[in-house]
Amino acid sequence: MNTLLDEYYRYDLHNVGFIERKHALNDESTLVYGIAQSGKTALIKSYLLGHKKSTYLYLDCRDIRLDVDELNRSLSQFCRDNKISILALDNYNDTIHLFEMNQIILSSETPLELPYRTIHLELLDYEEFLAFETKFDGTSLSNFFQLGGFPAMHRIASEDRVLYLQRVLSRALEPIEFSILSQASKMVTQKVSAFNLYERLKGERKISKDKLYLHLQSMFERGYLKQLSKFNHPSAVKKLYLCDIAIKHALALQKHFGRVFENLVFSELDKHHVECYYDEGIDFYLPQRGVIILASPFANEHALFKKVEALEGFIVSNRVREVIAVTMNLESTLSHPISRIEMIPFERWALGDDT
Repeated sequence: MNTLLDEYYRYDLHNVGFIERKHALNDESTLVYGIAQSGKTALIKSYLLGHKKSTYLYLDCRDIRLDVDELNRSLSQFCRDNKISILALDNYNDTIHLFEMNQIILSSETPLELPYRTIHLELLDYEEFLAFETKFDGTSLSNFFQLGGFPAMHRIASEDRVLYLQRVLSRALEPIEFSILSQASKMVTQKVSAFNLYERLKGERKISKDKLYLHLQSMFERGYLKQLSKFNHPSAVKKLYLCDIAIKHALALQKHFGRVFENLVFSELDKHHVECYYDEGIDFYLPQRGVIILASPFANEHALFKKVEALEGFIVSNRVREVIAVTMNLESTLSHPISRIEMIPFERWALGDDT
């Protein structure tokens, strides 16, 4: 095992083209968690490359050459012998024993019960996405719709992106989870229960309800799938969303721009940790702000006014102060007797204070 550790210790790390994220490591022991390809490894390597090479050891715990029992017996002594002050365990699993070090950095798909600083590294929001853009010619929003929030997608040739993401997901997920995600890609923004998914999947493969529910819950906990509750009805069927619209492009042939757009709006709210719910005729209700958000890419003033009229009961009873229709490019303010109505282009909304 010392031979392998010495090999890692002598490696020259590379992190070509790293672009700063909203999160950064400092000198605290830290757990960075997030789904596959969210940028955890790049964030860790960027931090390590700011230190003298002899002071850190980086290990990728997915390396099949690593024998956990042998690693647990030798790692602590190896670090002491080489005066290593920073230990980075990428793709960490809790069978590997931790010990006292000046600093330990871990990455994982899930949060872990550890007395460390925690960073939840999510996929790129629109503001971060713009930092990855090489051209500023008005195509950024169109690119965001195509590439989504996976940082690596900017480096993948356009003709390879679908297969690349399929490979990433098939490696990161168990076969049943990949099937769940594929089915979910066809049902985004719809009210979907675990039983609905089971009914869809049982025709494709042999699976028990209990096993499906267990894997589905894991995918929600890890962040591959998201769900939205109905306002004041926590037991009602929840709406289903993907963590990123690029997954729909990669796993489903059906094109439904309205649903993709709604998922995109949801993702921005989710990444900014905005409390929101759905209701009948309402895409997103933000009770703490008294705001309704409608994902309406091609709305016109007349249709929007009629839609708001149908929501007057909800608006009055919940004292909604503003209705925001997020559009592709239309911008307007409508006069309404009981609530302010604004049409705001996605690009301005995502970069403004409304998210």
